[in-house]
Amino acid sequence: MPALTNDHMPVTPVDEKSAHSHLDEKAPSFMDVTATLDKIEKESQVEVSGTIDDKKPREDWESPEGGYGWVVVAGSGLILFATLGLVNSWVVFQEYYQTTLLKDRSPSDIAWIGSLQYSLMLLPGLLSGRLFDLGYLHGPVFAASSLLVTSVFLVAECTAYWQFMLAQGLAIGLGGGFLFGPALPIVSHWFRARRATAYGIITGCGSIGSIVLPIAVRKLIPMIGFKWTMRTVGFIVFVALGISNLILRTRLPPKSVKGGLFNLRAFKSAPYSLLVSAVFISYLGLYTVLTYIDVAGVANGLDPNFTFYLVSIANAGSVVGRLAAGILSDRFGPFDVLISFSLFAAVTTYVWPYCLTKASIIILAIFYGMFSAAFIALSPAPIALLGETADLGQRTGMMYTIIALGALVGPPVSGAIHDSLGGFRAVSAYAGSMIILACILLICSRQTAKLAQSKGSK
Repeated sequence: MPALTNDHMPVTPVDEKSAHSHLDEKAPSFMDVTATLDKIEKESQVEVSGTIDDKKPREDWESPEGGYGWVVVAGSGLILFATLGLVNSWVVFQEYYQTTLLKDRSPSDIAWIGSLQYSLMLLPGLLSGRLFDLGYLHGPVFAASSLLVTSVFLVAECTAYWQFMLAQGLAIGLGGGFLFGPALPIVSHWFRARRATAYGIITGCGSIGSIVLPIAVRKLIPMIGFKWTMRTVGFIVFVALGISNLILRTRLPPKSVKGGLFNLRAFKSAPYSLLVSAVFISYLGLYTVLTYIDVAGVANGLDPNFTFYLVSIANAGSVVGRLAAGILSDRFGPFDVLISFSLFAAVTTYVWPYCLTKASIIILAIFYGMFSAAFIALSPAPIALLGETADLGQRTGMMYTIIALGALVGPPVSGAIHDSLGGFRAVSAYAGSMIILACILLICSRQTAKLAQSKGSK
C-alpha cells in the first residue's frame, strides 16, 4: 500500500534518473505565461474603423462566398422588389389621385404622400440596423412585412386625403423602411470577396420591381379598377415578402457593440464621415432627373403616353448598372467604381435638358439609369471596409437615416429652382454640381482611409 502524505495524497515511487531529467527542464515563468497570453490577445483583436485593411474579423475570412448565401440574396432581392417597386409606383398614383380620388387637393398636397413614403424608406435604418446587429432579424422583418401587406390592402379602401396619408404615406413607408434596413447588411454574413456583386444583384431586383409594378398599376386601373388593382398588388407583395421571411437567415452570432442607438463615436472616423457626407449630398441631386424627366419631356412637346415610360426605361438601365457596378467593385474596389459611375451620372445630368427628341431622351434615360444606380447598389459596400461586421447594421442604418433628409429635400429644391428660374437647365446644373461635389468627398474618404491604413501599418 502506497504511503500517504499529510495531504492524504498517494505517493508513487519515482525513478531517480527520470526525476533528474524533469528537474533539468526549465519550468515556464510567470512572465513567460503573461507574454504568451498577451500575444494571443493581440492576434485575436480586430483592427477597426478608418482604414481600408485586409485585417477583418475571423468570421469574414471564413465567409462561405456562396452556398446558402445566394438564397439569402434572393430573399433580400424579393424585399427590394416589393419595397422599391411600391415606392417607384408613386408617379402613377400621383397622376391618378389628381384626376379622380383626390382632385379637390392640390398636386403639392398629394405629393407629400409620396415624399413621406420615400423618406420613411430610409429613415428607420437607424433602428432597424441596430436591431439587426443585436440579432433581431425575423421578428422585425415579419412585423414590417405584415404592416406593409396590410397597408397595401387598406389603400384600396381609402377615400379621404388623411386616409391615404396614413395608409400609403406613413404605414407603407415605415413597413418598407424596416424591411429595407436589414436587406443589405445581412449580405456581409455570407459574403466578403463577392459582397458588392451580391449588393448589385439585390438592388437589381429592386430595379425590376420599379419596372414591373408601376406599369402593372397603370395598366390594371383602367381594366379592373383602383380597388382590385391595389388588391392584386397586395397579393404580389404578400408572396414576395412571404418567401423572404421563410428563407432569410443570419450566419454570425450577435455581438455587443458600444455606442447605443446612434453611435456618434463612429463619426470620429474621417473616412466614414466623409462617405456619409458624400452620399447625403449626392441624394440632393441624384434623383432630380428621374423625378422630372417625365415632366420635362412633356414640356418639350413629347407625348405624355411616351414620357411615362422614361422612368421605367431608366430603371431597366439601372438593372444593368447595378449588376455591373457590383461585379466591377469586387475587382477594383467600391470607392473607385462609385467615383467613376458618379462622374458619368453627373455628365448625363448636365446633358439632360438638351435631349429634346425621343431617341436622345431614351438614350439618356438608359445611361443615366446605369450610372446613377451605383449609389444605391454600392453605398453600403465601403462601410463594410471601414469597420467590423459586428456593427455594420448600425453604421449602415445611421447613413440611411441621414441621407433620408437628402432624399426628402433634394427634389423640392430642384422644383424651387425650376419655378424661380424657369426651365430645367438651371435644375440640371444644380443637380449635376451636387453629384460632382459628392465625387470629391468620395475621393477624400478613400484617400483618408488609405492614409490611416499606411500609418497603422508602420
